Amino acid sequence: MIRLLARIQTRSLLLLLAVALLLWGFARLASEMAEGGTHALDEALLLALRSPGNPADPIGPVWVETAMRDITALGGVAILLPLVLVALVVLVVRGQPRSAGLLATAVAGGQLLSSAFKTLFDRPRPDLVPWGTEALTASFPSGHAMMSAATWLTLAAMLARAEPRRRLKALYLVLAASIVIAVGISRVYLGVHWPSDVLAGWALGTAWALLCYGVAQALGASGQIEPERDGNG
Repeated sequence: MIRLLARIQTRSLLLLLAVALLLWGFARLASEMAEGGTHALDEALLLALRSPGNPADPIGPVWVETAMRDITALGGVAILLPLVLVALVVLVVRGQPRSAGLLATAVAGGQLLSSAFKTLFDRPRPDLVPWGTEALTASFPSGHAMMSAATWLTLAAMLARAEPRRRLKALYLVLAASIVIAVGISRVYLGVHWPSDVLAGWALGTAWALLCYGVAQALGASGQIEPERDGNG
């Protein structure tokens, strides 16, 4: 029992440390961005994804740009909303309605955070290259990067809590992280975000997902939501 409590406390401390580091990273990025400190690197990285001498032409064949538009949709509302609704139904059917409620709250909270920070910083979108897709809101932080991190990682974590097999738990998280990375890269490739926007979105979204996971673990330990299922294999 003492060993189990020590493991839980260690995990909680590591989780809080990770959240603190991510929030610190976001704050540093925001400060540097506001002072113009990221502009030179942002421009260099954005142009590195364009054909030399032709900023209107993304590197690679035409199918790559088409694929990037498909990938970027994985961080948009049109994909995330149905995905979350399906996950909520799955959790309810599996007898975990409280976990479903927590997932819904986590995703809604992430969206509110994204909108609030975009309004606060109100950074213009890149004007260095033509955009490869439509973009309507402010640039910093990237909403697609943040919401893909907040939603996919939280979703993976909540599904992993309901999965007793550790290999499948790890698979959920690896797949979710891969999607998050791909969505962020697609935003820069399509010219609708500066790289610093994406880094900030990743940091804030991942911090929010970890915080929501920590809340889920605490509520599970106290019996307020369904406890995590754990096993071997």
